Amino acid sequence: DCAVCRSDDPRNKRLRCSILIESRGQRILVDTGPDLRQQCLNAGIGAIDALIYTHAHADHVHGIDDLRAINNIIMAPIPTYAEAAVLERVRERFPYVFAGGRAGFGYWRPELAPHPVEGPFRIGEVEIVSFPQRHGRGITWGLRVGPFAYSTDTDGLDDAAFAILRGVDVWIVDALRDRPHPSHAHLELALTWIAQVSPSRAYLTH
Repeated sequence: DCAVCRSDDPRNKRLRCSILIESRGQRILVDTGPDLRQQCLNAGIGAIDALIYTHAHADHVHGIDDLRAINNIIMAPIPTYAEAAVLERVRERFPYVFAGGRAGFGYWRPELAPHPVEGPFRIGEVEIVSFPQRHGRGITWGLRVGPFAYSTDTDGLDDAAFAILRGVDVWIVDALRDRPHPSHAHLELALTWIAQVSPSRAYLTH
């Protein structure tokens, strides 16, 4: 019943965090939140070349069943990249997405092809540098792709992370609200980070 939720302003219509990276002929989806179907429809996303998970929290994973439509578009399992512990948590909750989902008529459930990663990795010609970020008592994985970086769900970046972020042009960074939070950056903290990294442009997410 709050003013934001009842607002007609489209800027107040929040969906959960997910992005699509298009680079060097690759279409790479990052995370599969519960709003994935609507996000794909809104953005015209059909075929993708790969999927990356930043972490295994529900608001970044639980749209996973909507990947079945993408399997049926590409007629193949979706190459899926994440730190090994993240993939294991996804497997614990959704074991069927690693069990084969193709029948004679197409995919009857989503199917992922897991690729455990740690540190830099490549998807086609796209080089991706992943780096750990504190997220309350756990960690998430930030991503840098050339001059672009993505830091969702974090309340702590160490010197190694800032070294990787040095020189980015565009940075999407967590800023959950205007007051401190136990596992997300708040506005003042995010602005301090932005001043330190000094990108040409920054977007606040979450």
